Amino acid sequence: MQVVDDETYTHPAHELLPQDVRERLPKLYANEEIGLEALAQVKYFTPDSNWTWYASEFDGEDMLFGLVSGFEVELGYFALSELQETRGPLGLRIERDLHFEPKSLRELKEMHDKAHHT
Repeated sequence: MQVVDDETYTHPAHELLPQDVRERLPKLYANEEIGLEALAQVKYFTPDSNWTWYASEFDGEDMLFGLVSGFEVELGYFALSELQETRGPLGLRIERDLHFEPKSLRELKEMHDKAHHT
């Protein structure tokens, strides 16, 4: 049995912002005119809790904007560096959903609002 060091092991889902995704994300504030019709281009989640982040804009360095579903469902800013450092309650890393298809923030917000109220 091989022991894998958590700090050096990488899985595609742990590469949170690969180049192809970076290129699809509009710059911060680029979607202001369309609001909730903006498309989330990438989804992040904690496999050991119910937190989910959807990014629709990126500043090119560290700051993302999009929808966050955790204690509440809200639009806001979140840092890529924080996603990379954060671990869930069982110590698992935040992952990128490798099968996520872009969806409007409105559609995602409605879906999560329903889930929060059931």
